[in-house]
Amino acid sequence: MVRYQPAPLKAASQLPMARDFEVKLLRGMACAQAMQQLAGKGFVPDLIIAHPGWGEALFCKDVWPQARLMVFSEFYYAAQGSDYDFDPEFYAASLAARSALRLKNTALMHALSVADTAYAPTQWQRDQVPKEYRARIQVIHDGIDTTLARPEPEARFALPDGRQFRPGDEVLTFVNRNLEPYRGFHIFMRALPAILRARPHAHCVLVGGDDVSYGAKPVGGGTWRDAMLREAGDQLPAERVHFVGKLPYASYLQLLQVSRCHVYLTYPFVLSWSCLEAMSAGCVVVASRTAPVEEVIEHGVNGLLFDFFDVQALADTAACVLANPAAHAHLGEAARQAMLARFDLATRCLPELLALVDQASV
Repeated sequence: MVRYQPAPLKAASQLPMARDFEVKLLRGMACAQAMQQLAGKGFVPDLIIAHPGWGEALFCKDVWPQARLMVFSEFYYAAQGSDYDFDPEFYAASLAARSALRLKNTALMHALSVADTAYAPTQWQRDQVPKEYRARIQVIHDGIDTTLARPEPEARFALPDGRQFRPGDEVLTFVNRNLEPYRGFHIFMRALPAILRARPHAHCVLVGGDDVSYGAKPVGGGTWRDAMLREAGDQLPAERVHFVGKLPYASYLQLLQVSRCHVYLTYPFVLSWSCLEAMSAGCVVVASRTAPVEEVIEHGVNGLLFDFFDVQALADTAACVLANPAAHAHLGEAARQAMLARFDLATRCLPELLALVDQASV
């Protein structure tokens, strides 16, 4: 392991649109200098594996032109048909915004232009890349540890006040890294009052921080949790709605294991691990009918889908699952089997990735 530190940016570009790439250049240069030090000691790699999103892959071939380069193609930005223009509530079209979005792909395009091979976690993510580059991108997911994310009849999840939930309890779950619109927090909060009115004994546990991972903060500042509680909070029974913040991984898995219904929403964007881990834990998942989700959930087979913006459909579907757990149990069982077959780390994803490494090294 060799650590490196990008040089501080003494003066940002006078062109605001160039500043994002300027930061990536600094990171790429710092990485290249660290690689150059290794090269000076006689180290020559057979294969370089890089995530190009922050600039580190920009100059790999300039240091080691004979080494093979494999890049992780996580997300290609687009002004149409993806996350940017998906939600009309927050979509503000402008030439400057679209142009800045185009430039965000610069580091990825540089990497793909010289890469010997690449991989993307899902077919949808691969298909966002321009056609001329897709042939060299294989679809291999990072993998889910299904031995950890699994059904557990003896699971217990404790709230901060000491109250415990167990499998069979009427628990509705919602998980984001941070509670924000990109992952449908606003839609869920608008549906939640109707769900809890229909199910007067249900409890809802929401996991996630109050920062912003994607998109922007609410107009006027504050957090999205504050914004949505101002909109819907007076309709919610506070004693049955539990914001638990960010959880240790073991506690998060225990929550999934006691969940009767797990709700997942996303813009057309990178599919969350939490969706797959919920399926692996045997949850009955009610999810938005968006392209990344449709790649893993088939409606009525291993989960239930609804239109992302249809608040009433979400409320009705989640309430139905909570009311009739036995009638929907087969969906959770099928979700678990789908994860074992397609996304298991040990038997599927890791062997495929190691095979790609071997292939790329030749």
